[in-house]
Amino acid sequence: MTIQEIDRILSDVPMNRLLTKIAEFSPDSRAGVQKLLAKYRKKHDDYVRELERLDRMMLYERKYADYGIICGIDEAGRGPLAGPVCAAAVILPKDHPILYVNDSKQLSPKKREELYNVIVREAVSFGIALSSEKTIDEINILQATYRAMKEAVEKLDPAPQLSLNDAVTIPGISIRQVPIIKGDAKSASIGAASILAKVTRDRLMTEYDKLYPEYGFAEHKGYGSQKHIEALRKFGPCPIHRETFIRGILA
Repeated sequence: MTIQEIDRILSDVPMNRLLTKIAEFSPDSRAGVQKLLAKYRKKHDDYVRELERLDRMMLYERKYADYGIICGIDEAGRGPLAGPVCAAAVILPKDHPILYVNDSKQLSPKKREELYNVIVREAVSFGIALSSEKTIDEINILQATYRAMKEAVEKLDPAPQLSLNDAVTIPGISIRQVPIIKGDAKSASIGAASILAKVTRDRLMTEYDKLYPEYGFAEHKGYGSQKHIEALRKFGPCPIHRETFIRGILA
């Protein structure tokens, strides 16, 4: 059997059977085969470490398991000068973990996009909601964030009995809430919600970039980068700028 053929076989083996399959090829003394087996042993070790990390991120889900259905809630976009704030709520499956779920800030844009697709495919349920820049100006960013979070939870089916929130308690939600400081890095459910919120908002700001290319929204997503501030002072605000956020800049 060629090394390429062995590589194809190992690449198709489920992780829980990979070590057994590696052992079958271990007697092959060819240097290329041994190098290949070392690569797949490392791949398996990385997989085990990821399972251990995810197990730690399920601490709160296990702690409150008796409540029944648990969702994670998070937001993206509280700080930018333009665009909406986005909230997401996610109910993760209990029978299998979604690998590499983490605080969205710890992931590359490419990895966030990949995980977004996995989460929306494998989650029991998810809800995503926006509060526009006009709503932010009318009721302030905190209340607009709460409104989007509440709407995201209301989209879940089945309805959760408990929510794990990233550091906040949301008004108007009747279920038990557990606010967790830096929850997106401590709870897989909150981490998954942070990914959905971040990717949804980033995609929207990239679309806004096509409407208002002079501001560079695709690059900075509406945050107050030097380039954004310079463009704001040069061109003035566009329809998606938050008036209450930019008054000081334009004064």
